[in-house]
Amino acid sequence: MSKIIASAAIRGAHEMVKRAEADLAKAIEAKGKDCKVEYPDTAYFLPIMLMLLGQKVQTLGDLEESMQEAKKLLGPVPADDLWFPYLGHTLDAGAATLIAEETIEVLKYVNNPSPYDGIWLGFTGDAILRLQGIKLVDGRMPGFAAIVGSTNTNEEAVELVRGLQERSILVFMAGNSNGKAIAEQLEEEKIEMNWDTFLVPYGKEITSAVHALNFAARSAMTFGGVEPGDMKAAREILEYNKERVFAFVLALGGDSSAPEDQVITDEKYATAAGAINFGFPVISDVGIPEILPTGICTYEHVVANVPIGEIINRSVEVRGLTIKIEKVPIPVSFGAGFEGERVRKEDMHVQFGGKYTDAFELVKMLPTEDIEDGKIEVVGPEVADMAEGEAYPLGVVIKVGGREFQEDFETVVERRVHEYISCANGIFHMGQRSIIWLRISKDAHAKGFQIKDFGEILVAKIHNDFSAIIDRVQVTLITDPEAVKAPLKEAKEKYSFRDDRIGGMRDEDVEEFYSCMLCQSYAPDHVCIVTPERLGLCGAYTWLDCKASHQIDEHGPNGPVLKGECIDPLKGQWKGVNDFVEMKTNGNLTKFNAYSLMEEPMTSCGCFECIAAIVPEANGVMIVDRDFPGMTPVGMKFSTLAGQVGGGLQTPGFTGVGKMYISSPKFIVGDGGIDRLVWMPSTLKEEVADRLKVQLAKQGKEDLFDKIATEQDADSPDALLEYLEKVGHPALTMEAMF
Repeated sequence: MSKIIASAAIRGAHEMVKRAEADLAKAIEAKGKDCKVEYPDTAYFLPIMLMLLGQKVQTLGDLEESMQEAKKLLGPVPADDLWFPYLGHTLDAGAATLIAEETIEVLKYVNNPSPYDGIWLGFTGDAILRLQGIKLVDGRMPGFAAIVGSTNTNEEAVELVRGLQERSILVFMAGNSNGKAIAEQLEEEKIEMNWDTFLVPYGKEITSAVHALNFAARSAMTFGGVEPGDMKAAREILEYNKERVFAFVLALGGDSSAPEDQVITDEKYATAAGAINFGFPVISDVGIPEILPTGICTYEHVVANVPIGEIINRSVEVRGLTIKIEKVPIPVSFGAGFEGERVRKEDMHVQFGGKYTDAFELVKMLPTEDIEDGKIEVVGPEVADMAEGEAYPLGVVIKVGGREFQEDFETVVERRVHEYISCANGIFHMGQRSIIWLRISKDAHAKGFQIKDFGEILVAKIHNDFSAIIDRVQVTLITDPEAVKAPLKEAKEKYSFRDDRIGGMRDEDVEEFYSCMLCQSYAPDHVCIVTPERLGLCGAYTWLDCKASHQIDEHGPNGPVLKGECIDPLKGQWKGVNDFVEMKTNGNLTKFNAYSLMEEPMTSCGCFECIAAIVPEANGVMIVDRDFPGMTPVGMKFSTLAGQVGGGLQTPGFTGVGKMYISSPKFIVGDGGIDRLVWMPSTLKEEVADRLKVQLAKQGKEDLFDKIATEQDADSPDALLEYLEKVGHPALTMEAMF
C-alpha cells in the first residue's frame, strides 16, 4: 500500500482524536459527566460507537470510554517512507477517526439542539433513513456518493451532481477544499438540495462526513437485522456495507491552483481510511497516492488523477455498481434523483391543477387495434402559447393495450405516472387521479420543455417498465378548458368503479396471495405476504400490484403463494403460506399470522409506513407513522420503535403496517380488531378518516372514530387511560390482550 497514505492517515487520526478529547474535556467541565448525549430522532445512540464498540453512549462520561477505545486503535505515526505491506494500521486509524468525528459532531448537539442551519442538514434521523431505504431496496437508488471538497468551478459542480442524479445515486456532501464546499457552489447556482432531490449537504467541516458513515452503519442494523454488540457484529456490519450498500467517496481538490497538501489534508486521509473500512473506495481528481490492489474494497481502494468529466463512470466501475441510465427523448435531464424536486412560484413558468384548475390522469385499457402506438396528441395550447405565471387545465389520458394486459392493471400503471413525470429535471408533480398538481420551471421552459414532452416521458417509460404486458401506448394531453370537462367526468366515474371493485375483494375470495421479496436484499429474513385485505407494509404494493408485477416478470420480487390449508381463520394463518415463509427465510421463520400483532406477527423490514404497537395500560393498540416526530403513549418515538421492529424481526406486540390496512376489515381481527385502536397522531387520523369512517359504519361502530385519541389528547399511558375512560372506549372492557 502507499507509504504516504499510511503516514498521513495515521497522523490525521492522531490530530482528530486530540481535537475530540479537547472538545469533550470542555463539555465535561461545563456540563458534567452525567450530561445527556444523543443525536435527534434515532434509536441507535451514537451509531459509530454502537457499531464499532458495541457501546450505547448516553452521557459525556460514556464518551470518555469511547475516546479511550479510539486511542487504543492508534499506533505511532510512521515516517513517510516506511512501508506497510497491509492496510491494518491505516484501517485502525480510520476507525479511530470515525469515533473521534462522531464525538465532535454529537458534542455540537450537546451545546445546541439545532447546531446546523442554512443549507447544512447535520445528522440524519431514523425516519429519513427508512424512507430512503425503500429506494435502496427497490432499486431506484443504486448507491450513494460521499463528496468531500469542491470542484474547480461552479459549472463543474452542477455537471457532476446532475450526472449523479441522472444515475439515481444519492449524494452526501461534507468538508471543503480551501474554504469552499461543493454544497456552497450548488447554492450559488440555485440548485435545490434536500433528501427529495438526492442532494444532502451534511456540513462544511470534514467531521460531518461521519454522518454518511453512521447512515451506512444504521442501514446494516435497520435493514440487515445485524445486532451490534461485539467485534463479530462490527465485522458483519462492515461486510454488509461492502456487499449491499454500494457507496464510494469522491475526494475533490477544488481550486486547481492550490497545493495538493492543502487540498487533501491529513484529516481527509484519515476520514478516507474510515470509509475504506466499510468497503467504500476513494476516487479523486487530484494526484494523491493510489492503493490499487483489491482487499477490503471490492476492487481498487484509492484511485487518483481522474478527470472530473470521467469521475462518475470511473467510480461506478471501481465500486461495481449496476447503473441504468434513463434515455427519454426530452430536452431536460431525467432520473430518480430529480423525483423530489420542487418548483417554487418564483421559478415557475406555468402550472396545472392543484387548487387552481381541473387536472387529472387516467389510464384506459383498449383493444390494441384502437391504439396508435407512440402517438402523442396535445388538445389545446402548447407551452409556447401560455402566459408565464398562469394556471391551465391538464387532462392526461393514457390508452394502453396488450395481449397480456388486464383491466385490473390500469391502476398499477396509473400509479407510476407521478414517479415518471417527477423524474424530469425542472418539473414538479404531486398527487394522483383528479388531485394532481404540476409545474414547469422557467429553466425547463428555457431548455424547450413542452406539454408534448409529458407524453414522451409516459410512452418511453411505460414501454420500458411494462413491456411484458403492454404492446401499445397512446397519450392525449388536454389543455383546453372546455375539452377537458367530459374526459374528467369519465375519469371520476372510472375511479369510483375501481374503488368499489378493489374494496369488494376479500382474502377468502382468492386461492393465492403474493409475496414481496424486494426488501430481502436488506433484511434477509423478511418476507412480506400481500393479501387483498392487507397490503404491503410499505404501503406501495397491493395484491393487484403484486399480481401485475408477477405478470410483468415471473422471476421478479413478487410471486404467487398458495394459501393451502387454513390453520387459523381468525388470526390469518395458512399452511401453504407458512411453508413458503420457512423456505424463503432459510428456516429462520416457520409461521406468521396475517391478522395478529400479539402472536407470530408478520416480520418488518424497516420500510413500513406505520408501526402498530400494544399499549398494555389501555388494553389496546396505538399506531404511529414515520412522519410523526413526537412522543407516543408507549414512551418511544417512531425512530426508537422502528429500531425494535425492523430488520426482519418477528416481534410480538409490534408490527409494521401500511396506512390502508388501518381501514381493512381484517385489521388485527385476531386480537380484537378495530375496537383495539386507541391512539394515533392527529395528522394520520385525518389522512385515513374517510376510509376508516366507511369501514366503521359497515360494522355499526360510527362513534368509535371520535374515541380514538391523538397526541392532542394524550402522550403518556396515564393520560391516555384517563382519556379513554372519559370517552368510554370499548378497548377498556375487552378481554386482556396478554
